[in-house]
Amino acid sequence: MSHIPSAEHATAALRLMDGFSLEMTGKDLAGLEEARVSVPPGTRVNVTFLGNEDLEMRVAAAAAVARAGFVPVPHISARRLVSQAQLEGFLDRLQAVGATDHVFAVGGDPSIPEGPYPDALSVIRSGVLQRHGVQEVAIAGYPEGHPEIADEVLWEHLEAKHAALTEQGLATVLLTQFAFDTGPVTAWIREVRSRGIDAQIRIGTPGPAGVRRLISFARRFGIGANAMIVKKYGFSLTNLMGTAGPERFIGGLSTELDAEPAAGDVKLHFYTFGGLPATSEWARSYVADIQRQETA
Repeated sequence: MSHIPSAEHATAALRLMDGFSLEMTGKDLAGLEEARVSVPPGTRVNVTFLGNEDLEMRVAAAAAVARAGFVPVPHISARRLVSQAQLEGFLDRLQAVGATDHVFAVGGDPSIPEGPYPDALSVIRSGVLQRHGVQEVAIAGYPEGHPEIADEVLWEHLEAKHAALTEQGLATVLLTQFAFDTGPVTAWIREVRSRGIDAQIRIGTPGPAGVRRLISFARRFGIGANAMIVKKYGFSLTNLMGTAGPERFIGGLSTELDAEPAAGDVKLHFYTFGGLPATSEWARSYVADIQRQETA
């Protein structure tokens, strides 16, 4: 495999890959079953909360993750919740299948809230989560900003969410939007730590996927993807028929974090744009290649 980190930075790359997490939708039960052989036991698998999925699909996916020997991290999309009763019902069902220890609370896509929760902070402050056995809450981070939210508001909410979770005795994880450029990611990590937030950080990373698909998601989420950035990442905007993986991104990030002793606990979270089986198999092969290089 190309773009394996140099021997000098191989340890840092393995440290970054150790304990990576994955993402799946409620519809991807077949993909989860196929990926089982490639995913290390105990891996966190996030289960999305999309508008085209229903309660049964989300709960079934979380239950399947737990049965497979992985750790389910169900998403709670604040603005998609129509009532506190719906949130309570969702958490009741998740708790029944052993899937409420870890959750990801996020604002969600709708520009107008469908119920009483305008953002993830309001869900956290409601006190509902810990009543259903939640021990740890992941919250969103945006190294390149958000197309519709000012940076100062993002930082204000990040700090408020972390403070509210700490006050409630719940652990915090910062889970970021994906990026193609390591520079903003490293700068964002530095800023997080300078604000006194020592929570684990999981850097959103695109799994291997078609270039056209990657660009589509980048545009949707306001991710920097100009010609210079994507060339650094490993593909060209003039060739949209190919595929691209995150080898260069991970190698570059691990090198930069090696020079940031205050970076703290940083892991990777893979967005499975190319499918859960392809991403998990890629991760298994990538780690094996680095380990072979270290022992060669």
